[in-house]
Amino acid sequence: MEPEKKHARYQRLYEQISALMEKSEDPDARMATITAVLHHKMEYFSWTGFYFLHSGKLTVKTYQGPLACQELQPHAGVCWACIDQEKTMVVADVHQFPGHIACDSRSLSEIVVPVRNRKHEIVGVFDVDSTSLNSFDATDAGWLEKIVNLIYH
Repeated sequence: MEPEKKHARYQRLYEQISALMEKSEDPDARMATITAVLHHKMEYFSWTGFYFLHSGKLTVKTYQGPLACQELQPHAGVCWACIDQEKTMVVADVHQFPGHIACDSRSLSEIVVPVRNRKHEIVGVFDVDSTSLNSFDATDAGWLEKIVNLIYH
């Protein structure tokens, strides 16, 4: 998708999701809404969902797309890299990422955004996969960070 078109779409989606967030303060309801809207409005999102830290493990929460890994091996893969490095990870080719965890063999690129609670602690990640290489860029990262921040604010 062209950068200008992508930016404009994210702007519209952010406004739509912001309005929907006013309907509930429950973080699970907000995550489900974010997942559904983005998964169905961004054609290159093949798997869209959240993993949350629970007892030292990353466990899947709400998602849309093919069957997910229920738990992710600690400190391996893109999701754990996001937590360990405390930053959004944009991976152009998952096969080039050391320790990539392949829950769906069709996934070729990925973006993972940290989810922070009201205390600014990382409590989980928002994970998006694509079946195309190089699907994600700084535009996705910036807008997805902004959207994910709506969960607890």
